[in-house]
Amino acid sequence: MLNAVAERDAYANLLLAAALRERGLRGQDAALATELVYGTLRNRSCYDAIIGLCADRGLDQIDPPVLEVLRLGTHQLLGMRVKAHAAVATTVDLAIAVAGRRPAGFVNAVLRRIAPRDIESWIALAAEDRAADPVGHLSVRYSHPRWIVTAFADALGEIVPEGGRPVAAPPAPLQSGTGLAGTGLAGAGLAETEAALAADQERPAVTLAAVPGLADPGELASAGAQPARWSPFGAYLSGGDPGALPAVDERRAAVQDEASQLAVLALTRADIEGPERVWLDLCAGPGGKARLLAGIAAERGVRLIAADTHEHRARLAAEAVRGTGAARAVTADGSAPAWRPGAFDRVLADVPCSGLGSLRRRPEARWRRDASGIAGLSDLQRALLVSAIEATRTGGVIAYVTCSPHLAETRDVLERILASRQDVDVLDCPALLAEVPELRCQEPYSRYAQFWPHRHGTDANFVALLRRSGQGGRSG
Repeated sequence: MLNAVAERDAYANLLLAAALRERGLRGQDAALATELVYGTLRNRSCYDAIIGLCADRGLDQIDPPVLEVLRLGTHQLLGMRVKAHAAVATTVDLAIAVAGRRPAGFVNAVLRRIAPRDIESWIALAAEDRAADPVGHLSVRYSHPRWIVTAFADALGEIVPEGGRPVAAPPAPLQSGTGLAGTGLAGAGLAETEAALAADQERPAVTLAAVPGLADPGELASAGAQPARWSPFGAYLSGGDPGALPAVDERRAAVQDEASQLAVLALTRADIEGPERVWLDLCAGPGGKARLLAGIAAERGVRLIAADTHEHRARLAAEAVRGTGAARAVTADGSAPAWRPGAFDRVLADVPCSGLGSLRRRPEARWRRDASGIAGLSDLQRALLVSAIEATRTGGVIAYVTCSPHLAETRDVLERILASRQDVDVLDCPALLAEVPELRCQEPYSRYAQFWPHRHGTDANFVALLRRSGQGGRSG
């Protein structure tokens, strides 16, 4: 499975779910398999640094399947409660099964060198000095590429000059439960960046969304879920299979991150003058936000068009909104739309992005992109935002949403568009979600909302709301 993730860019969550079903694994066996896969993916570069200290050759000289086996073994030794002799023995057996007997001795030798030390001891040896290179240190400790560490620091206002020390004002206090207490690192600079990275290493809770008109959080609560803190549609499931809940099984509710739910809520809370007839989800696949929008639209007597440029994603969106009675899914290129300008009252532009905000759930995503790929995404994001604005009537509202905190995908996209237009006002998004604390971006961008896993327990979604004014102004 790890080979497929590395070599074919497969999604770990889809592969794992299929493998568990195929092998009939449940309960503790399923939990063990899940921890092995996700724990190894989350800690990959940290484990690589440690393996590199213990191997007699460079990582690029180790056959990829053998390296994946070594990562699995290292996670058992340093990240799980598996006794050393058992971890080494099972990993050597796996190496034989995967690559034959020839690498067995090598795998055995490397793991036996790793076994005597705990993870903190190895990080002290493998990571850069915290004072001299805080980004490099955090990159190894929390297993994120350096460019992502820097991107998080920029978004949090803890700016790191090239080759230098952090120069930001004192960071916000760490939220309890980040796992950093007693490490001595919180006061050494980039404290909130560290909290965000640490949160990415935690397994996220399962959050459900009840589709308005089809289910409600009370029904989810009666099935064992806890009401969400902020979303009026949400509930947290502490364990078990979400599909076992009747509302989920019957597609009246679904798994959806709370920040995703709140992005939809913000769009639908903004005031609009005059009657509303039709809304648009510009990039609807696979349909999570469209499902929630469709339920709200039905309650208000409004129709929703859920569009996606890819036919298979449009089909997923169609399935997601089925039963709401207020939505139609279509295959359409959002950057070159078939609809007439100004046709919609509210438009959701949940644009394709790097996915850096969902690294808790998709840890493999951190190894699939690099900083150079963000520029291409930004071009597409700007094109889609322009299309969303053009599709909105005067007085209508646009939500620009990304599951990424990277400034090039968030405020920079907006600022480039706003600098060239006189017909868009920026609404105060955090004010429309006033129940949610610590959403405001730093001045002068405080009308934008940024969710963070360490602050909110959600994905790191960014949300900006715009009003099509028709005549200039940027303050709305």
